[in-house]
Amino acid sequence: MLISPAITEALREARFDDGCSLDATGLRLAQTAAGSLPAAERALCSPTVRCRETAAALGLHAEDAMALAALDAGRWRGSTLADVSAKEPESLARWLTDPDAAPHGGESVRAVCDRAGAWLDSLAGEPGRAIAVAEPELVRAAVVRALGAPESAFWRTDVPPLTAVELSGRAERWNVRLGRALG
Repeated sequence: MLISPAITEALREARFDDGCSLDATGLRLAQTAAGSLPAAERALCSPTVRCRETAAALGLHAEDAMALAALDAGRWRGSTLADVSAKEPESLARWLTDPDAAPHGGESVRAVCDRAGAWLDSLAGEPGRAIAVAEPELVRAAVVRALGAPESAFWRTDVPPLTAVELSGRAERWNVRLGRALG
């Protein structure tokens, strides 16, 4: 089960993550959802502030998993999508259409999809359920890889805050259950 982090100011402002904490609403919603999770053998989370805080508010004793780290947005980190669009429209357009592009100096969509796929493959041999609080882009990338979809599907997959995507199966044969609301 992949859980997206609760709402933050950065998410509200369509800003590339800059390490901000959950806002009061996000924290409250995550705490309210704490009792709604199934039992799991392992709890993991992205090493970002918002994922760690979401995991803690959900009552998970999650260990950091670098494979679940946020997409590296390079020099765009902390900028709003509107700002990047105004200052670097060609670069943003290239990033949104070419899965190999990383004009911000960070990570490409293909690279984050590959990272998510490798992480899924590593889980395939592990017994039992794992719950991971992961960045929305990691959830998108995991869905893309689980379904064997092209990287262009990455931008067509919405991941609302504090929702769960359940993956069952094994490497090369995943089933996806989308959009389970928590709470």
